[in-house]
Amino acid sequence: MNKTIETPVSEQRLIEVAEHLPGTRIITLTVGRGQLAHRMASERFDAAVDCVVLDAWQAEQVLVNRVSSPRLQVLCQPDLPEKSYDLALLPLSFDGSTELSRDWMQQMYQQLEIGGTLVAAVNNHKDRWLHDQMKAFDKTVKPQLFDDAVVYTIVKRTPLKKLKDFHCELAFRDAGNLVKLVTRPGVFSHRQLDNGARQLLDAVEVFPESRILDIGCGSGAVALGLAKRDPSAQVLAVDSNARAIQCTQWGAKQNHVENVETLLAHGTEYGRGAFFDMALANPPYYSDFRLAELFCQAAQQNLRPGGRAVFVTKHPHWYETNLGRWFEDTEVWQSRRYHIASGVRPTN
Repeated sequence: MNKTIETPVSEQRLIEVAEHLPGTRIITLTVGRGQLAHRMASERFDAAVDCVVLDAWQAEQVLVNRVSSPRLQVLCQPDLPEKSYDLALLPLSFDGSTELSRDWMQQMYQQLEIGGTLVAAVNNHKDRWLHDQMKAFDKTVKPQLFDDAVVYTIVKRTPLKKLKDFHCELAFRDAGNLVKLVTRPGVFSHRQLDNGARQLLDAVEVFPESRILDIGCGSGAVALGLAKRDPSAQVLAVDSNARAIQCTQWGAKQNHVENVETLLAHGTEYGRGAFFDMALANPPYYSDFRLAELFCQAAQQNLRPGGRAVFVTKHPHWYETNLGRWFEDTEVWQSRRYHIASGVRPTN
């Protein structure tokens, strides 16, 4: 029996408002486990509901934590499907990315047919920001106030005259090469090269025919930089974020490199077995090092015996204490404002 998970405030308020609105072709996002999407699919027997999720782990949770409906599609992809809808439901969190929120809002409005309804909610009863964003689409915004949220409704009367492009192109130098990056809202270090990635690149060398694994590749800075150093190297860039994979693929085209492959995955199985000579990662700092542990497990599992793992961090003590659980010959050293942690997969 699946554990009951509390519905996020913005999704709960959208459920309450949307039940009074027409619509059979429905698009939603989720800030939780897809509670809003499942509710729409279970209550509207003539509806088709698409729920778009950027992260592969979250997409899996949307499916496993509720009884799925044949009327619901959970889509882990970087953008909304290119199809028309008559009801768009956008739950937001007040502490979420404003640029990503604007991106999704514009896409939803764009995909609505004329006469379709966009409904957005945020878990902040004192909100003004979302109101102003919705008003830019249509001045006749209808707010519904709750003690813990605000829900805004507009009807699409005219198409958008101009679409804002939220992606960013930038470049940096690595080993004498100019490396081009493409970033988007929702991808780590949007609009800039992460300093941790810079330290990772500076910490390693690429040998001919190296097999390199970039775990949590983000926009692909490390994977692309190393691939450009030696075309004989094989680089696999892995991330659970569909936009990160897209940005890395775009970056490979921009840099004219053909030795970078990408994989959308959130676990530790990458389909190659103990294959790689080197694994690199810049694990996120949240989740009380659970993700750092996952990245260490993934590196250990996918490295060949004797292969080396290299991590960049601002919290060296965890690596000093724990790296020996998976690797031997471990070392941690300072690299500017960061630390590099490294170890070798045992040969026995």
